[in-house]
Amino acid sequence: MKKLMGILLAASMVFSLAACGSTASGSSSAAASSNGTAAADNADNADNAYAGLKIGAIVLGDETEGYSAAHINGIKEAAAELGISDDQIVWKYKVPEGGETTDAAEDLVGQGCNLIISNSYGHQTYMVEEAEKYPDVNFVAMTGDFAAISDLDNFYNAFTSVYQSRYVSGVVAGMKVKELVESGTLTPETQPNSFTADGKVKIGYVGAFGYAEVVSGYTAFFLGVQSVYPDVEMEVMYTNSWFDIDKEGAAAEALISNGAVIIGQHADSTGAPAATQKKKDAGTICYSIGYNIDMLATAPTAALTSATNVWSVCYKELFEGAAAGSIPQDWAKGYEDGAVAITDLGPEVAEGTAEKVAEVEAALKDGTLHVFDTSKFTVDGKAVESAPIDLTYYDFSTGSPVAVYAGETKEAVSDGYFHESELRAAPYFTLRIDGIVEDTEPVA
Repeated sequence: MKKLMGILLAASMVFSLAACGSTASGSSSAAASSNGTAAADNADNADNAYAGLKIGAIVLGDETEGYSAAHINGIKEAAAELGISDDQIVWKYKVPEGGETTDAAEDLVGQGCNLIISNSYGHQTYMVEEAEKYPDVNFVAMTGDFAAISDLDNFYNAFTSVYQSRYVSGVVAGMKVKELVESGTLTPETQPNSFTADGKVKIGYVGAFGYAEVVSGYTAFFLGVQSVYPDVEMEVMYTNSWFDIDKEGAAAEALISNGAVIIGQHADSTGAPAATQKKKDAGTICYSIGYNIDMLATAPTAALTSATNVWSVCYKELFEGAAAGSIPQDWAKGYEDGAVAITDLGPEVAEGTAEKVAEVEAALKDGTLHVFDTSKFTVDGKAVESAPIDLTYYDFSTGSPVAVYAGETKEAVSDGYFHESELRAAPYFTLRIDGIVEDTEPVA
């Protein structure tokens, strides 16, 4: 999901949100497929159930950009499964986070759309204005965060529990780090730059912004690595952009030069995996964990897997709800619903990785594993016993926070873990845990 640059930089320390893909084909890929038969089975019912539905889609990018491609594919897959025809969907591509959102929404209303979706967080404040203006049209800001407190019956948010798939991708990375160390390939003597002074293996992460969505994701990734190989330290570099191939590549190269042997990412391009592959081809020990899409075409030997979202699961529920007149106002779905996954495992993953992934995914699905188990991390050397979350939506555009929509303050920690995406769909984990270092300046 994306962030509204003008109003939420400071608010992101409390609020959040970002980006995802429906191209999963690894151990969780079954949830992203099987649409063909279902579409045929449901086509006969389309006239009755969905004939009156006309969908408008406001998309930040297009099929050439991983995040938007994931949403586009998700919409198309859900529509096909339900028998919704192509002419019932009107597309608005490359709509930036600004007033163009309003123009796009107005045009979609004029074309008779009664369900209008936007896929970027920065569209949200314009979408809610349109929802107020057109109460008979349903507006859904995917990855948004204040629908539940907006007092509007026709405004909705949805997200995925992508932090779960980031944790699983971290397990894949942890398996590789463990293999490198135990095989003697990676040692303080042969690769001193890849170890901290106290003997921890260095890993890196390319982040878009320091928002809760990104913080939640990279923390989940780090905890996944630590679950397999505890002695790691992670450096995070920000690009201050959701999609910038050059900056993402430069950040990956800088992290690798600093000694990182694994490069994770929460950014939307192939820049980081491509840079990692280039370094690997030159003889450096380094591997990539991507986001949104399978990165094997970009980094055929460096890519281990990508964390991704199966957006079709959310869009199917949305379309069914719209047809039935019962759209959930703020919902998130994860492994238990097949809404998140990792992509195919790369050729150089550690032996036993597929089996370990299956074990971890099963535990996430049945609820026996919680990503943010508070016994697994500390903040400033102390255990986390409480994390109050203020769900009020603030406007920071004037420099001073103004409460636009009042929300309750709720406790996120109970039963031994931080309950991410349960108080609202959008991520709100902003704790800076020990073992992760954020660079103070974004990559140039």
